Amino acid sequence: MASSAIQLGRTRRLGKHALYLFLGMYWKGLIVTKQSRSLTLKLLNKKGQAGLVNLGTITVHAEETMAARNAVEIAFRCSHLDNKDLFSKSDNPLILECFDFNSSGNHVLIGKIQKSIVDLENLHKEKIGANFILPSSRHHTHEKVLKGQLFVDRFIETKLYSFLDYMSSGFELNFMVAVDFTASNGNPHSQDSLHYIDPTGRLNAYQQAIMEVGEVIQFYDSDRRFPAWGFGGRTYDGSVSHCFNLNGSAGGFEVEGVEGIMAAYASALHNVNLAGPTLFGQVINTAADIAGHSVSSTNSKYFVLLIITDGILTDLQETKNALVRASDLPLSVLIVGVGGADFTQMEILDADNGQRLESSTGRIATRDIVQFVPMREVHGGQISIVQALLEELPGQFLTYMRTREIIPQPVTVPATAPPQDHPYVV
Repeated sequence: MASSAIQLGRTRRLGKHALYLFLGMYWKGLIVTKQSRSLTLKLLNKKGQAGLVNLGTITVHAEETMAARNAVEIAFRCSHLDNKDLFSKSDNPLILECFDFNSSGNHVLIGKIQKSIVDLENLHKEKIGANFILPSSRHHTHEKVLKGQLFVDRFIETKLYSFLDYMSSGFELNFMVAVDFTASNGNPHSQDSLHYIDPTGRLNAYQQAIMEVGEVIQFYDSDRRFPAWGFGGRTYDGSVSHCFNLNGSAGGFEVEGVEGIMAAYASALHNVNLAGPTLFGQVINTAADIAGHSVSSTNSKYFVLLIITDGILTDLQETKNALVRASDLPLSVLIVGVGGADFTQMEILDADNGQRLESSTGRIATRDIVQFVPMREVHGGQISIVQALLEELPGQFLTYMRTREIIPQPVTVPATAPPQDHPYVV
């Protein structure tokens, strides 16, 4: 949410700290998923034994600030070039240079043109060319108009919809979780274990990742029913499974809300023995199957799989295969690394170096769908684990929607709603 307008039901100034808390991730999720992009709340104040005192209302409106919302695809053609051998629809000029290519790398400038996007659009409409100009090497004020011309054979302008456009029109993010139950986590009964449940209520790394990510994404999922799995554990029947239902149910893998995930995780630690090895392939394929089935019925769902792990992958190529396959589906994979393991393989899966993943058959991923964050690098830092994890998610979502030409549905903004029952205590 780039900017917000605040309206107070009574004349009262909110302190910076209170306003910062109010505009946290919790409230953003409530606001941006509404068609009106607005939320009106009751302002209450604690007055000791007198209870809560009504101070009026506050209305928060989400409004994106973007420099431009259009994309332009242009095809150029040149004619009569000397034998020497690209673009906001504003008045900002673009400089188009044409060079004669030389294999030695010493390319020779043929000519240049300075035009705005509007100028290029007019060239296309009028089906005329613009002459190249060759600057004088001696007199910078003199330019030679050349016979060679630039033509615009194709000019296509499309509207770019934002992540907020999709969310406020009814698109959803469906949250899924997979938890590492391999033995490298340590005995859950030991305080040194990454799976240790602290009786004081302090969250372990797995609980922290589930809570922080889940509390944000849950507001983009209407039914709040989340698939939750474990992998690398010896389950109820004595066999090692690399994708078992976290709730212990044989027939259903969904749980109710983030609290349901937390409860299923705590219960599994008492009923599942840690084993191994660390395999991601089956979990990713299961999530991909769910995302794939949704495509046949609706285009308004996008799935987010959170994998929390402490180990080094044993099935790196199989995981690559699964991710390459999933890159064609409405799915993103967030990976949190906990503990002190070497996470070099996770960086490979993240593909932030610009090199897309390749399957064992030579197929290249159509897009990057992975974001990896080691918790040790953000713990106690300036940003939270959820900020680091969700940084690339809107871009991955938009890439999927745009390449498939899926656009938001028209939004009918309802009349101003009465204050919601989400009282904000000042």
